[in-house]
Amino acid sequence: MHGFFLTIIELEVVALSTLRTNRNKYLFIVVSFLLWFPQFLYVPIFSPYMESLGGKYTFIGLVLSSYGIMQLLCRLPIGIFSDVKKVRKPFIIFGMLASLLSCMIFLLTDSLGWILAARALAGISAATWVAFTVLYPRFFADHEVHRAMGSISFIVVLAQFLGMSFSGSIVSEWGWKAPFWIAGSFSILGVILSLFIFEPKEGIEREPLKVKELATVIKEPSLMKVALLSILAHSIIFSTMFGFTSNYALNIGFHPSELSFIVFAFMIPHAIATLFIGRVLVPLLGEWNALKTAFFFASVFTFLIPFVQSKGLFLAVQIFSGFSLGLIFPLLLGLAIEKIAPEKRATAMGAYQAIYAIGIFAGPFLAGIFNSLMGIKAGFYFVGVLGLVATFLIIIWGKDHAKLAVEKSVKKSKAGA
Repeated sequence: MHGFFLTIIELEVVALSTLRTNRNKYLFIVVSFLLWFPQFLYVPIFSPYMESLGGKYTFIGLVLSSYGIMQLLCRLPIGIFSDVKKVRKPFIIFGMLASLLSCMIFLLTDSLGWILAARALAGISAATWVAFTVLYPRFFADHEVHRAMGSISFIVVLAQFLGMSFSGSIVSEWGWKAPFWIAGSFSILGVILSLFIFEPKEGIEREPLKVKELATVIKEPSLMKVALLSILAHSIIFSTMFGFTSNYALNIGFHPSELSFIVFAFMIPHAIATLFIGRVLVPLLGEWNALKTAFFFASVFTFLIPFVQSKGLFLAVQIFSGFSLGLIFPLLLGLAIEKIAPEKRATAMGAYQAIYAIGIFAGPFLAGIFNSLMGIKAGFYFVGVLGLVATFLIIIWGKDHAKLAVEKSVKKSKAGA
């Protein structure tokens, strides 16, 4: 009888522990959503909003690029510092506070200088994502880590999609400031909930990142090639869908409330493509040929944007553009760490994320300059050329990759003989 009661108590303890773990997971997922949702709620209307305040395209490009600059400067230091301190939660709270402060500045001023500062703060907030991606898997068993990363990646896409979907309608109904009010409200909720995140007391198992190890990983040729291609891909998407596409759409007759249709046209195929790439295109063409095809079509549909004057055709171009770019990012993510030793993959991913942030700031910044000098069509031509450059590089590197694969195959067959 005594054993029976002990078994019941043990089962209750396990059930409570599971319940607590699940509660921690769900809370973390909600906080993760509340980091990204406010930041993307105003993205489709952000460039037109700055233009309405008198901002020139060069300045708009600078503001858009500040988001990437801060990620480039802060992402690795935040990752290293959190490793050294062996804590993640303070960095998560800091990220939520930075996001809230960014929204508050947007609300309180129409000054273009302060708008630049607010977007830079949003970039700092985004840089703390590295702490989120390290803490969340600790709620799972080792064999469930991939499922954890899949869940948290889905939340990012969901937050981006939902945020961007409604911004045009919100502006049309309540004015330019309305998205910032809503974003600020969600950010306040995010800050409060982040205080209740549970961080396991166990010390972080892996050693803090060493500068020597980082230098070794960065010198890996395959990582550098993929990082350069990722810079070009991020330059394209942050200069178009996350940059000047909304400005061009309004110029050809779209109403602010209709910007939601553009978001749907781009983001739904963009999400579908991430499932399509691994199951269909890579088995059919191979990684490098699939990447070459995706970059080529992304370039073609970017070039087509300035030639389109009708709404229906514009939405069609966005569908194919979103799908093409959606093929590129998961491919690059896999290639980034494919040839890196398992114990160095976390370092490689941190370096890769910091390097591709160059594209997040360089693309919109240079596109803004071209738009100011030659009109809004020029920026699309510029990033279209970047897509062709990427295609050309892949043709060269793909041949090298094929040669290496053949050489390895020959060596294996000789060893077998």
